[in-house]
Parts: sequence; C-alpha cells; structure tokens
Amino acid sequence: MRLVAASSALADMGRLQQGVAVLQSWGLTVEMPFDPARRWGYLAGHDQQRRADLQPAPLLACVRGGWGAARLLEQPLPEADGWLLGFSDVTSLLWARQARGQAGGVHGPLVTTLAAEPDWSRERLRALLFGEPVPPLTGDTWCAGVAQGPLLVGNLTVATHLLGTPHLPALDGAILVLEDVGEAPYRIERMLTHWRLCGALQRLAGIGFGSFEACEDPESEAPAAGVAQAQALQDMEPQAEGPDLQRPQAASQRFSLEQVLRERTADLGIPVLAGLPLGHAPGNGALPLGVRARLGDGALSLLP
Repeated sequence: MRLVAASSALADMGRLQQGVAVLQSWGLTVEMPFDPARRWGYLAGHDQQRRADLQPAPLLACVRGGWGAARLLEQPLPEADGWLLGFSDVTSLLWARQARGQAGGVHGPLVTTLAAEPDWSRERLRALLFGEPVPPLTGDTWCAGVAQGPLLVGNLTVATHLLGTPHLPALDGAILVLEDVGEAPYRIERMLTHWRLCGALQRLAGIGFGSFEACEDPESEAPAAGVAQAQALQDMEPQAEGPDLQRPQAASQRFSLEQVLRERTADLGIPVLAGLPLGHAPGNGALPLGVRARLGDGALSLLP
C-alpha cells in the first residue's frame, strides 16, 4: 500500500507514525513516497508532487485532510484499480473517482486519525479492505421509509463545491450520506439550500447524516432567525462573521443544527437517517462508495 499526502501539510508526525503502525499490524507493507516534511505554503507540496503520490497501488491511504485535494482535479489523475481511502478534504478525490466510473473509494479514517479510532471502527475498516462483511451502521430515523441505491458519502462543504463540475457522481436514485465540521448552522443551511436550488437533493433515494462536529452555534454567537434579512445585514457589515453574529440571540431567534438538517430534508419524500457514526468525531465508520446499500429501519446496510 502507498501513503498519499494530497491535502494540507502534515502537522503531527506522531499521529502519522501511530496510524502506520495500525496498518502494519494488519500485515500491510506501507510505502511512503514523500518526505513527511514536504510543504508548499499550507499544502503538502506543489500540485504535481501531491498528484504523483496517487500512482497506482492496491491501497492508496490519504494521510490527512484540510484543503488542497480539489486542486489536483484540474489535471487528469492516474486511473488504477485498488482502494482509495480517506474523508473530509479527500471527498474531492473519492467523488471524482466515482464520477469516472472507478470503484474502490472508501470514505473512512485518514492515516493520522486511524489510531484514535475506537476498536470497532478500526476493525470495520480492516474487514472492508480485506473483503470481509461489515455490520450495518445505525442511526435515528427522521423520515420513515426504505431506500436502496448506490452509496455516496462525503463532506458537505467539499461536496457542495463539486456541484456543477464533471467530478460530481450520478445522484439519481443514490443514497447520500453527509458529514461536516466547524460550520455554523446558517452555513449548513446555505449549502443545503444550494443543493435544493440546483435540484440535487430531489434526485436522491435517501439521505443519511453523520456527525457534524462543532457545527452548533454557541448561544452568545447564534445567528438570528430570518436568514434572508440577517444575510443582508451581514452584507452591510463586512466585519461580521455570520448573520447578526455579534448580537446575542434568544433561543427563539436561532436555528439549531438539527432544525436546519430536518427542515431542509423533511419535504423531499425520502427516508432520512441521522446520527450515523461517521465523520470527524471518532468513530468514523468506513463505507465504500458506489456499492448498493439499503437505508431504512434505523440502519444503513451494504447489500451483497
């Protein structure tokens, strides 16, 4: 297998070494084709250097997220069989691969997050990579029903920036599972509204939500209700970080993350499952892209 530094520069060599040790404990031979200290600004090297990391191997495991993977899509990437593992910023590479019709993308832990995963998550990833069955992931049913279709998993922010590009996989009849980190509810709403405006959410068979880590506004920094009015206020006050962000608001004048996620999906007429154990909060249950899956009855299962 081969390590890939496709995004931000490495900041913690200890976590990298711990993740490599986990992979080696599974009997994998780990190749690191780059200098871990390689850097170009905040990126893990120039685009051509990071693109070269993606040379064919039975398993390409991305070492960290951050930003930068989407830049690599400006030029053709090597096409090869085998697994491509990662999440967060790696969503760009996973989805572009799926859009090209290549199987083998796995939304799962990065090498630098692998050692911190709970035992069940590490074992799930190992089983998936070695062709063994994995159990369903369970969650909370928000909209009842059962859907079956090809599975698509990714980071909401990164995936939103692939809309309108040739790197967006087919959405018709798909089961889409999203996660994110560090985005305020009004930003989550803005992105989901964009998905609705371009008709993307309406094409799905089912939706799942993983963890949205650090995506709740503190009570003292919550945006006001009436997003359109608040956004206009933000436009007039460039120093603000969000809608009416500088003014503490009562609970009746805020939208929680759950309210946003529920409201933006409740009228789609498809099953919605929330609280799936995947994303930036351990554990990050691994899921393969493109395989047929079943979403319903409180669980997301891979179909044979």
